[in-house]
Amino acid sequence: MEAQWAGSLLFGSNADYLETLYEAYLRAPDSVDARWRAYFEQLPQVNGHTRETAHSAIRAAFVQHGRSLRPATVITQDHESKQLRVQKLIAAYRSLGHTCADIDPLQLYQPPALEELTLEYYGLDAADLDTRFRTASLTDDSHDTLREIIERLQETYCGPVGAEYMHIASMPKKRWLQQQLESSRARVELDRDQRLYLLQRLTAAEALERHLHSKYIGQKRFSLEGGEGLIPLLDTLIEKAAAEGIRETVIGMAHRGRLNVLINIMGKSPQELFHEFEGLHDDKLRAGDVKYHLGFSSDRLTAAGPIHLALAFNPSHLEIVGPVVEGSVRARQDRRGDREGREVMPIVIHGDAAFAGQGVVMETLNMSQTRGFATKGTVHIVVNNQIGFTTSMSADARSSQYCTDIAKMIGAPILHVNGDHPEALVFVTRLALDYRMRYGEDVIIDLVCYRRHGHNEADEPRATQPVMYHRIQELPTTRERYAAALAKSGLIEPDTGERMLEEARARLESGPPLVSMSDIHTHADPAHTANWAPYYNADPNSECDTAVPLDRLQSLAARLQVIPEGFELQGRVAKIMEDRRKMAAGALPMDWGFAEIMAYATLVTEGHPVRLCGQDTGRGTFFHRHAVLHNQLRREAYVPLRQLDPEQADFLVIDSLLSEEAVLAFEYGYATASPEALVIWEAQFGDFANGAQVVIDQFLSSGEEKWGRLCGLTLLLPHGYEGQGAEHSSARLERFLQLCANDNMQVCYPTTPAQVFHMLRRQILRRLRKPLIVMSPKSLLRHKQAVSSLDDLTGGSFQEVIQETDALVSKEVGTVVLCSGRVYYDLLERRRNDERHDLAILRIEQLYPFPERELKQALRRYTNAERFVWCQEEPINQGAWISVRDKLQRVIGGERRLDCVARPEAAAPAVGYFELHTRQLHDLLNAVFV
Repeated sequence: MEAQWAGSLLFGSNADYLETLYEAYLRAPDSVDARWRAYFEQLPQVNGHTRETAHSAIRAAFVQHGRSLRPATVITQDHESKQLRVQKLIAAYRSLGHTCADIDPLQLYQPPALEELTLEYYGLDAADLDTRFRTASLTDDSHDTLREIIERLQETYCGPVGAEYMHIASMPKKRWLQQQLESSRARVELDRDQRLYLLQRLTAAEALERHLHSKYIGQKRFSLEGGEGLIPLLDTLIEKAAAEGIRETVIGMAHRGRLNVLINIMGKSPQELFHEFEGLHDDKLRAGDVKYHLGFSSDRLTAAGPIHLALAFNPSHLEIVGPVVEGSVRARQDRRGDREGREVMPIVIHGDAAFAGQGVVMETLNMSQTRGFATKGTVHIVVNNQIGFTTSMSADARSSQYCTDIAKMIGAPILHVNGDHPEALVFVTRLALDYRMRYGEDVIIDLVCYRRHGHNEADEPRATQPVMYHRIQELPTTRERYAAALAKSGLIEPDTGERMLEEARARLESGPPLVSMSDIHTHADPAHTANWAPYYNADPNSECDTAVPLDRLQSLAARLQVIPEGFELQGRVAKIMEDRRKMAAGALPMDWGFAEIMAYATLVTEGHPVRLCGQDTGRGTFFHRHAVLHNQLRREAYVPLRQLDPEQADFLVIDSLLSEEAVLAFEYGYATASPEALVIWEAQFGDFANGAQVVIDQFLSSGEEKWGRLCGLTLLLPHGYEGQGAEHSSARLERFLQLCANDNMQVCYPTTPAQVFHMLRRQILRRLRKPLIVMSPKSLLRHKQAVSSLDDLTGGSFQEVIQETDALVSKEVGTVVLCSGRVYYDLLERRRNDERHDLAILRIEQLYPFPERELKQALRRYTNAERFVWCQEEPINQGAWISVRDKLQRVIGGERRLDCVARPEAAAPAVGYFELHTRQLHDLLNAVFV
C-alpha cells in the first residue's frame, strides 16, 4: 500500500501536469519546488547525460517541418476499405477480363457485361474515380487514380488480347505473366521497318490465296483467307526461336492454311505447288497423297542463323498429328542430348472445333509433362475460325466457354488474340515463346479469326451460316485493314498496300522460294541429323547375323544380375532373377523374359538405343519382364539394362499413361526420326490396340506408300485364346494382315524365346525399316514346352517357318498341319497323347511378307501327304485364314486338298464362358485329328 501511495503522483491522469512540470525543470531547475527538483535529479541518465533536452522544442520543429510538406492523403478507415475493394476489382480483371476482350474480328457475339467488372459490384462509384489508390502490383508508381487503374486494366485485359492465366497453380508463373502483360499493357512497340515487314508478310499470305483462287478455280486448297495472321505469327515465332537458340522445330498442322505455310514459312517453291495443282507428281511414291497432306523440310535463314523446319505429313484425321510431332521432337532432342528442350521445339497448329472435339488432344496434353514423353513445352496455335465444317454454334460444338479450355488441365496459359490485329499477334507470340523457354511447358495461342470461304472452295457456306457469311463478305481483309492503318498514321502512301499485293503476285509467277533459305549442305549438322539413306530400297527378304557368342551372352547376363547393395527384391522377383542366373549358366531352359532382356542387352551394348513403352512395360503385364526392379525397403527403382557399360546406348523403358492412341502416335513419330533405335510399343492386351486404330491405318501401314516415310516401329500385341473373353484374347491379327501390301510391314507370331531374341535383333540389325507387328505371348511366357537353349541364341536366326521338331518318318506323314502361334502347343500335346506319327505340324512364324519359298522348302519332304490343314484358334472369319488361304494353296499346289480348322464364325473375337472356350478347343483339335 505504501508503494502504491509513493507512486500515485505518476498516475496517467496527471500526465499533462507532470510533462509541464518537467519541461519547466529542464529550462530552469530552480523554478520548481525543491521536492520535485530532487525527484527529477534522481531519474536515470540517458547516454551518460545528466540532463535531457526539452521536448517542446523538438515537437515544435516537427510541426513546422510537417507544415512545409504537401498535404498528405488522409488514411481513413473508409479509404482502407475501398483500397481492398479496388484490389478485388484488379483481381477480377485478371481473372475475367478476357471475357470482355475485343478478340472476335466478326463481332457477331457481343459478350455479356460482367457485374464483377463494374464499380458498383465492389461498392465504388464515379465519385471514387479520381481518388488515388495503392497499385504496387499493377504499375511502377506507388499510387494511381481509380480512373487510371481501370484504363490500364481495360487496355491490358480487354483489348485485342484476352489472357487467361489465373487458373495456373504456380504463383511465380502467374506473377511473371501478370508482369509481362501489365507492364506493357499487352501491346508491343514496333518501329517503321517492323511494321512494314508485318504488312509484307500479310501481303504474301493474301497474294498466294488470291493467285490460287484465280488460277485453279474450284480446286480444293483449304484456304487460309480470314486467318492470314497465322503467317506473321509463325514468322515471328520462328525468328524469335532461332534467336533463343532453337536449332530445329517440327510443325504439325491440319489442311487449313497448309499450302500457305508451305510457301510462305517453309520455303517451298511456288512452281512446285503449281505443278501439284496441275496433276504432276513424284513417280517414286507408289500411292502419293493430296497436296494439302504433304510434309516438307527446309533450312530457313533467320537473323540469328539457320533453323531447320520440318512440317509433318498429316492425314485428314484432325489432331492425330499432334502426338506424332511430339514423338519426332523427343527423338531429335534425345539425339542432341537436349534434355531441357533448348534446341528442338514442337509447334502444333490446331483447328478450333478439333481442339475441343478430339480426345487425342487431351491425351497429348496429358503426356506433356510426363518423364517419358515431355518435350519441354509445345507452342500450340489454334486457328480459331469459329466454325467446324458447318457447326458454328458453340452450344453444339462444345460444353465449355472456349475451345481451348481443355488446356487448363495442365495449367497452360491461354492467350486469345484478335486475328485482325497483326501487332497484337506479335505481342502474344513473343510472350508465348518467352513462357515456353522460361518454364519448359506448353502454351496456347488462340488465333481468333474466320473462314472467308466454305470448308473447301467448292462449298457454299451461306446455306448454313447466312448471317456469319454476310458479315464476312462485308469485312476488308486483314492486310487491307493494316495497310489502311499504316497509311492513316503516315507510315506508307495510300496506294502502297495494293502495289505490294501486285508485286507479291508477280513474284509467285517467277518461281523461286519466297523466304530466305540457307544452303542445307552448308548448314546441316550431320551429328544431329537422322541418316535414312541406307534404309531406302532395302530388300525385305534380306538376312543378317543375329547370333551372339556364348561368352558375351554370359558376360552380359552376369552384369544384369548385379544389384546395388541394400537393394531388396520382392520374393517372386528374386526367384525370377535367380532363375535367369541359372539360364545363363545353362542349368535351366531359357524362358521368354530372359530371351527378351538378352536381346535388349546385346543391342544397347552394340550401340543401338532401345525405347520400350506401354502400360506396365517395366514389369510386364504378365509379370515376365522385370526390366525395372523396385526396392522393397524404400521408394527406389533400378534398371540393370542401363548399367551394362559406360559406352552403351540408351535403354529407356516407360510405363506410359493409360492411352493407346496418343502414345502409339508418339512412338510412331519417335521411330520416324530415329532409324538407329529399336522403338517398341506394347499393348497391355493386344485387343486394346484398336484404341489406336487411326495410327495403325493412317500412319503405320500406309505412311510409306503415301509419303515415302520409313518407320521401324515394333508393336508387341499379346494375343492368344485362353478363355479370358472377347476383350483379352485377340489382337485382331486379321486386321493387320488385311492392311499388308507391297511389303509395307512385317507380321510375326513367334512361338519360342529364341525366336523373340532373333526377331528383335533382326528388326534393328537389318537395313530394313518397316513396322513389325508381333502377336506376342501370354500363357506361353511360362509354358513348359515354350523354352529355348543357349545354343539357340549363339547359333541360328529368326526362322520364318519352323519345321517339324519330333522325329517323324517323312514318308509316313499323310497329313500336314500348318499353324501359327500358341495353338501349336495344343496340337503338339494332342498328337503326342494320341501317338499319331502320320501327322506333321509346321509353324509359320512370319505371316507377312509370306515366306512362300521357305514353306515350299519345308514341305518337300512330305511327298506322300495328301491332306493339308490350316489350323487357327481364332474364328474362321478372323485370324490369318482369309489372308493366307490363296498363298498356302499356291505353295502346296492347286491339285492338293487344303482344309481350314478354326473356331466357328463369330462376331465377337472370343467367347466369355470358360466351359464354352474349352469345348471349342476340344472340337477344334478333334477336327484336326479326324
